[in-house]
Amino acid sequence: MLSFFKKKPLLSSADQEQVVVCIREAENRTTGELRVFVESNCSYMDAIDRAWELFHELGMDVTEKRNAVLVYLALEDHQYAIVGDKEIYEQAGGPVFWQKASEKLREHLKKGEIAVGLSNCVNELGDAMAAHFPYDPTITKNELPDEIVFGK
Repeated sequence: MLSFFKKKPLLSSADQEQVVVCIREAENRTTGELRVFVESNCSYMDAIDRAWELFHELGMDVTEKRNAVLVYLALEDHQYAIVGDKEIYEQAGGPVFWQKASEKLREHLKKGEIAVGLSNCVNELGDAMAAHFPYDPTITKNELPDEIVFGK
């Protein structure tokens, strides 16, 4: 007799919904685009290299205002990265802002608070995006999907 085991999802449905709601709320205040990508293992030694690869694969480098941000997690490898396109990276404060956002996310991840960490991170990034790229009623399109992307 064969038995099949269903692999446990990386994030529960409730956790996914919590994060997606934060993404939508953040994007309602800005012309920027936020994405979250979660997978079990990082394909590379450096999570930043993987995040940049995904950033390009997901078409985040071709947004109209070059203000997209990706939050990347490799849960089993305990790796993560936050990367932002040229305009948002520079206008949000350069390396200092991104390092602080990364440290705050790390504190939640160390406690196993994945959904809370992602939600808080998305909210903080959304605040920066809204400050530098505020909502513009003449730009009504959502350039990228809001759902969490799951890898392997």
